Amino acid sequence: MNALFDISGKVALVTGGSSGIGKMIATGFAANGAKVYIASRKLAVCEQVAEELSRVGTCLPLQADLSTHDGVLALAERMTSLEPGLDVLVNNSGAAWGAPFDDFPEAGWDKVYDLNVKAPFFLIQQLRGALRAAGSFERPSKVINIASINGLTVPDMETYSYSSSKAALIHLTRVLARELAKDHIRVNAIAPGPFPSRMMAETIEKTRDRILARVPAGRLGRPEDAAGVAIFLASRASDYVHGAVIPMDGGSSTTV
Repeated sequence: MNALFDISGKVALVTGGSSGIGKMIATGFAANGAKVYIASRKLAVCEQVAEELSRVGTCLPLQADLSTHDGVLALAERMTSLEPGLDVLVNNSGAAWGAPFDDFPEAGWDKVYDLNVKAPFFLIQQLRGALRAAGSFERPSKVINIASINGLTVPDMETYSYSSSKAALIHLTRVLARELAKDHIRVNAIAPGPFPSRMMAETIEKTRDRILARVPAGRLGRPEDAAGVAIFLASRASDYVHGAVIPMDGGSSTTV
């Protein structure tokens, strides 16, 4: 029982791991003994964050542009050349787009769906072999998809493609949970609420009081909140959790 949440020695890949919730999760993984690879489009930033996280554990940078199919394939090829077995994959890279309904452009759908839905699917597809190699009946490997409470509830903002893409990712999580169960791969999702991140910075600055009024816990998410849920899903403690979506939002999606 004392080792239920132990992730030491595990190999993890966190996409979008150089900022926001991805960095929070990567930090928690590294500090608790996992070998963490973080993937980001900007190599210099990725290297800087990897150096920072290496002060608390093991963190290595990988450059990847997951907005294109070729970028997904390149990351998977690079990852499997470095690590034939992958214990944990965190699909965190994402994009948002806001615009009034009457003016919402097609580009706002293509960019968001390519990164938020297609990229996780094809990255899991391409890394299936590495996840299968690391997993077993007694100790399955883990896929953690980072969705959003906007995929569970209707958002106030006009982010039509973002919210629907996160709902799609949540359902994709369930579909892949059934498909990959035979490979001893657990697939779950986290649905974060308001956290201080680059994507949320402007929204929080403009509407902080309104946001907090809808969070029963009375505060924004903290790095340890994101790390804690991710460590649970990456560890033995969640081996019997499969196809689940965990709201990580201070209660806003379930009680308000």
